[in-house]
Amino acid sequence: MEADVVILGGGPAGMACALRLAQLIDAHNVVHPDKPLTKENICMLEKSREVGQHCLSGALLDPRAMRELLPGFEKEAPLDAEVTKESVYFLMAKGQRKFPIVPPPLRDHGNYVISLNKFVKWMGQKVEEAGITIFTGFAGSELLWANDSTDWDAARVAGVRTDDKGVDKEGHPKANFEPGYDLRAKVTILAEGTRGNCAKALIDRLGLEDPEHAQTYGQGIKELWEIPMGRVAKGEVIYTLGYPLTSREYGGAWIYGVSDTLISVGYVTGLDYQDPRTDPHHVFQSFKEHPFARRILEGGKMIRYGAKSLPYGGWLTMPRIYGNGWMLLGDSASFLNSQRLKGIHLAMKSGMLAAEAAFKAMLTGDSSAGTLGDYKTAVNESWIHDELWPVRNFHQGFEHGRIEGMVSAAIQQIMRGGVFGPDKTNPPGYTCMRRIDDLGPSDWERAPIVCNAKGDGKLTFDRLTDVFHSGTRHDEDQPVHLVVEDLNLCRERCTREYGNPCQYFCPAAVYEMAESENGGRELKINFTNCVHCKTCDIMDPYQIITWVPPEGGGGPNYDGM
Repeated sequence: MEADVVILGGGPAGMACALRLAQLIDAHNVVHPDKPLTKENICMLEKSREVGQHCLSGALLDPRAMRELLPGFEKEAPLDAEVTKESVYFLMAKGQRKFPIVPPPLRDHGNYVISLNKFVKWMGQKVEEAGITIFTGFAGSELLWANDSTDWDAARVAGVRTDDKGVDKEGHPKANFEPGYDLRAKVTILAEGTRGNCAKALIDRLGLEDPEHAQTYGQGIKELWEIPMGRVAKGEVIYTLGYPLTSREYGGAWIYGVSDTLISVGYVTGLDYQDPRTDPHHVFQSFKEHPFARRILEGGKMIRYGAKSLPYGGWLTMPRIYGNGWMLLGDSASFLNSQRLKGIHLAMKSGMLAAEAAFKAMLTGDSSAGTLGDYKTAVNESWIHDELWPVRNFHQGFEHGRIEGMVSAAIQQIMRGGVFGPDKTNPPGYTCMRRIDDLGPSDWERAPIVCNAKGDGKLTFDRLTDVFHSGTRHDEDQPVHLVVEDLNLCRERCTREYGNPCQYFCPAAVYEMAESENGGRELKINFTNCVHCKTCDIMDPYQIITWVPPEGGGGPNYDGM
């Protein structure tokens, strides 16, 4: 199939890109009816069964990008509550201290509590009304290339190949087998979210990431709770840091008032911790047992669960975002402000700017890096740069722990993001993980961080219970979409050196060290539990796990999340 533009990924970045491109084409056709452009050759591929089904965030929406894209959007968009109150707490093991003032980056008046799932569904309707086709249940399995070059200035992306359907778990075609499509496109726009499989392959092939400024990530775990009225007000925002993490780990919790009886509660753990037994899922469960959180949640009911990764590195870790025939958007391109804990508006703005470059390519028939480079120029001249440049060293400043990180953040406030000396470098987060033999006695006593708890079924939950509440569904008779290069390495070397951290960092009980028929232990992959957070692809210490899209839109159903 031939296309002018293919947008890979139907999240906020992809939707904003499609909608802005449609607006530009409509405006052009009014002015130039003799030289009309068509939208028929523009399409979006979305791996989930329904638009928005795999979209997850806290979520607070900074409306800046949306007001540029659709002025007056507040009148019809699914906005749950406008933020009217904020507070920040530092948690100790048994108590808490409230910050006397809310730090400026965490002041959210004027932002909106939303369900990203509902919001993206609404955006999808707008995109389709604008005349652009969305193909759900179709994932990009690999990029198509016009040549074999691995040099950025010579290589050209020529489109994307979708996944095969109807393949059994042994890799054989079933009776309903349908091969994937080759969508050959003049411009391929990758908006896959964090650690997208095609974006990852593109970055690796062309060397788009600076090794001294490698991307670093966090894992966010979220639950929706129904609670008694009067505990958290609609539009109220609460942030915490401290317990159960120690001063060595990066992360914190949020509580957002969706309504007077419904809240979003979650915890983000930085994926650059040292102890390989660190268990982000258990960290979140331990947070809920703290008296501060217990007073809010006790007597309530957990109704939904989800988990995803997010890019923490910011401006310095942004890979090259354009080339011959391609552009990178949103989380795939590191457009997230880790100081403000927000990225939806940045993702949308990146999509809008990419649409303008794609529109120029349609007008001129030139989709080379020379034309699509306008996208990077526009980013540099936009408020994306104005927001991300002053916080470019923020997360990197926490490399040696919370205390040094807070001091570094204060210095950066004064120096407009600068530090004493050159900008900070950072390695990939998984390289921070220490081997088991290097752990000291104090490390082995850190139960709130490393204990894989079962949960009480009321306030805290085990992984399988949470996965049930994520609505995750995969066809069991399909190839495992978590590809491990060497299971022997997992069974032998990883067990000895790191204690198989996949069984701790996965929030969905996908990875399990089970007894084998030979009496030893081997890695069992429960791929049908996967909630598509990509943490395994990010944090495996040997980088031998590759996440690829499952067949037919399988995965979580983040309805209302």
